[in-house]
Amino acid sequence: MLTINDASKRTNLPVKTIRYYDEVGLVSATGRTPAGYRLYDDRSCQKLGFVQRARQFNFSIEECRELLSLYEDHGRPSRDVKKITLSKLALLQKQLDDLTTLTLELQTLANQCTGDDRPDCPILNAFSAGPIDAEP
Repeated sequence: MLTINDASKRTNLPVKTIRYYDEVGLVSATGRTPAGYRLYDDRSCQKLGFVQRARQFNFSIEECRELLSLYEDHGRPSRDVKKITLSKLALLQKQLDDLTTLTLELQTLANQCTGDDRPDCPILNAFSAGPIDAEP
């Protein structure tokens, strides 16, 4: 059994993150010391690593909970995992497309600004005109 500090070192996750995962019931401590300190076994550390990797792919806590459940279910159909993954991939692609559009628009504004001592600034003018696409 590992203390939370040792689990943190093993997984490269901050202690605060491990505590949070325990508090939200994502990866619970395996046990407690007589003083109440959290203890983690190898399996718990493996789950922490799993969640850490899933979070790097921008999966939410709830998505991680679902993926972890599927990971632990050895009889699960892989299509369930693929469905979640393809949904995340579509969302990431949309975000990438949106960021690409914003990058191009911001570059255009930067190119239009002379960046001199005059107060006229196309960047500020564009920002004061309001949002490009107002969200509902």
